[in-house]
Amino acid sequence: MNYPDSVQFLYALGNEIKTAKFGLERIRTVLEALGNPQDRCRFVHIAGTNGKGSTCAMIESALRAAGHRTGMFISPHLSEPTERISIAGEPVSVAAFTQAFNRVHQVVEELLDRGAVDLHTSYFETVTAMAFLIFAEERTTMVALETGLGGRLDATNVVRPEMCVITPIDFDHEAYLGRSLEAIAAEKAGILKSGVPAVFARQRPEAGEVLERRAAELGIPVSRAAEWSICELELSARGSRFTLVAPAPGTLHLRIECPLAGEHQVENAVTAAMALVQLGVPPHAIEQGIARARWPGRLEHICEDPEILLDGAHNPAGARALAAYLDRFYRTRRVRMIYGAMRDKAVEEVCAILFPHARQVVATAPDQPRALHPQAIRDLAAHPDLRLAATLREALELVRDATPEDAIVITGSLYLVGEARTLLQARP
Repeated sequence: MNYPDSVQFLYALGNEIKTAKFGLERIRTVLEALGNPQDRCRFVHIAGTNGKGSTCAMIESALRAAGHRTGMFISPHLSEPTERISIAGEPVSVAAFTQAFNRVHQVVEELLDRGAVDLHTSYFETVTAMAFLIFAEERTTMVALETGLGGRLDATNVVRPEMCVITPIDFDHEAYLGRSLEAIAAEKAGILKSGVPAVFARQRPEAGEVLERRAAELGIPVSRAAEWSICELELSARGSRFTLVAPAPGTLHLRIECPLAGEHQVENAVTAAMALVQLGVPPHAIEQGIARARWPGRLEHICEDPEILLDGAHNPAGARALAAYLDRFYRTRRVRMIYGAMRDKAVEEVCAILFPHARQVVATAPDQPRALHPQAIRDLAAHPDLRLAATLREALELVRDATPEDAIVITGSLYLVGEARTLLQARP
């Protein structure tokens, strides 16, 4: 298949959520048929609810600054599936993506013919296998590997990593991971393995207790963000600066300049720096790598005239982070918010958090089958100036009269954010 055909086939397999809890037997069978490429790679495995992607990006950037030939695996993508797999900081080429897909697909078809697997691998399982193939053949020396959904039964959990990192745990995908923080944390803790050290971001007590209990059961060493000190913190609309001090007095001071906006990114930068210290990355490479990290679609300033901010605040924790950012830096501005969501999200809760920070809201829908209709958003959320637009293009037309005092915030689904990036970057 060519690239468009391979992408269409992947989409037809269904999204990550649709086949999230089938277990690891199928992916293990496929990888064994491919020669277990994951066993030829070294990984930092990252799970969590919020912040795992940006933490992944900062870890990869610093590993690259330290001289590693890096790989990175993330999900979801914003514009093109090739973004999910990167080598040395760049998404893989269309040709490499297509070649890897055809190899995995052929192996799966052969296994199906023999009855060795029950179904074709899901979208996420297929792309995970493709990533392992590419990382092995590109001779990466370290890979930052982000889980998709959960951790325990996530397709990435077939690896034996150098380190496990767990970012803040909050509510999301409750239908699949559990209705309590304890249940969700237990799924995330599923990536922890005997003999593999772990790094824990600051956690809510209910989640932290689950992680600590599992780490104690496995007898693994844990580094905790709560044990490190943050000094001289300076926050701006475009990032942060601070000094990070290790628990033992006088042992290590890192001067961190994080280019990712939002106070919550301080915690992610701390978590990334801790993991990198434990991996033996030199301080200068940690500082340089975090300063160069990029994570598009999350508090990303994509236009200046008018000012347009993109942020994939698709769950309550993400919405609280965006609301805090707007309250700190945009309180005196006229925020005009374009919001769209998927049907399986906590839309009513997210809207209640975000909409009070906007003078005007335009409810729209990403170009996805699972998108929530704008009318349903209006039924779920109250706002004195809420308008409807069937598509993102129509929503942008409604804010076309933006003045210099306006700030346009496009938020909600990452699919909407990805659509906005493609649309806005293509315009004159």
